[in-house]
Amino acid sequence: MALKRTVHALGAIALAGALVLAAAPAASADQTRRDQWALDVLQAESAWKVSTGKGVTVAVIDTGVNAEHQDLKGNVLKGKDYVDGDDDASPEESDSNLSSNHGTEMASLIAGHGHGAGAADGVMGMAPEAKILPIRWGGGSFAEEIRYAVDHGASVISMSVSTSHQFPEDRAAVAYAIEHNVLIVTASGNEGKSGLIDYPGEFPGVLTVGGVGKNGAIWEGSNYGAQVLLTAPATDIVSAGWPGNTLRIGTGTSASAAFTSAAAALIKSKFPDLTAGQIANRLVKTAVLPASAKGLSLPDEKYGYGTIRPFAALTQDIPAGSKYGPLAVPGSGSPSAAASAGPSDTDSAAEQEKADQKQMLFFVVLGVVALVVVGLIVLLIVKLSRRNKNKNGGPGGPAAYPQYGQQPFPPQQNPYQQPAQPQQNPYQQQPTPPQSQWPPQS
Repeated sequence: MALKRTVHALGAIALAGALVLAAAPAASADQTRRDQWALDVLQAESAWKVSTGKGVTVAVIDTGVNAEHQDLKGNVLKGKDYVDGDDDASPEESDSNLSSNHGTEMASLIAGHGHGAGAADGVMGMAPEAKILPIRWGGGSFAEEIRYAVDHGASVISMSVSTSHQFPEDRAAVAYAIEHNVLIVTASGNEGKSGLIDYPGEFPGVLTVGGVGKNGAIWEGSNYGAQVLLTAPATDIVSAGWPGNTLRIGTGTSASAAFTSAAAALIKSKFPDLTAGQIANRLVKTAVLPASAKGLSLPDEKYGYGTIRPFAALTQDIPAGSKYGPLAVPGSGSPSAAASAGPSDTDSAAEQEKADQKQMLFFVVLGVVALVVVGLIVLLIVKLSRRNKNKNGGPGGPAAYPQYGQQPFPPQQNPYQQPAQPQQNPYQQQPTPPQSQWPPQS
């Protein structure tokens, strides 16, 4: 019951009022695929040409996953049930309700592979070749669940569940994940209010995601605050269900977190050496705002840095950056303050100091080289002048220089005396975000 109460606090477990659809013939399944509008907006087809999430494990800490669903079968690993204490992380049949379906729904948005000829039918996830590590959460603290995910090979942890209570062991578990380069993604919640982002979203190091609608504008039910770094599709989302091969459609920021977790899996598959913060950095640097949000300072409390663009995050030339990227540093003071400040962590400061020292050394060396070159040129001119005087009979010979008042050579200027341009924080507040389109163009 504790699990149900916590889930309800997130807005009826995100896909509130979901419509349950029975397994249908191919024609209806085709319609299901067409209804997956988020895949078009996120440019899934283009992204899959670059990465499908192969080789990456995403842990889903939730209400259990239906590993036998036709759109998930083969992509779900053996997991852990922290309710019953065994390794069967399936939803409980005796608890067949919206809450118990939630984990399956999220797993399908991440790693659904469809079914039928050419996988043309059913639900496709954003990372169809990623593996799901299902972890059935029992409510309360989630420290054991996070540590289990890290110790069993997860690169990304998707948590579309939350608790309003702060457990010290949970904060330590989040830090443990980040230190092991495991990115934790969570939903902002569905009450449409400020200050209602629960844990783990409040902890430093966690990537908190809000929701947007089909027009790219923030969904009215998306909770907001300084913790929000990104947004992703949240409305009218088709997903796999439970029991059997049912389908569901609903709305909530849980779906936003699942899509973002899948995008992180795509990036990890293509760039396996990136840290959790560097993966978040790629998502942040390529995020986009709708035209209706023009003029916002970033990060915005509702949009964060904007809506994810997986294809751009996979293909644009983006420096790796510091270890934590835009994530707040685990162990830092207030999570909210750290999130709003961006990546002002010790790693970033150290890298900045090193960069400044290298730049100073570079200009010093260039200045010395320039002085040596100028000296050699002057010495050569003097020697040539003396030689010309001797050839022309000394001072009484023909004039070897221009008339009085003119200089034979223009004054030399040191091109390296320009002051070095100050380094800028790529995550600092921006008065005007870049122009964007919704949906983005390939």
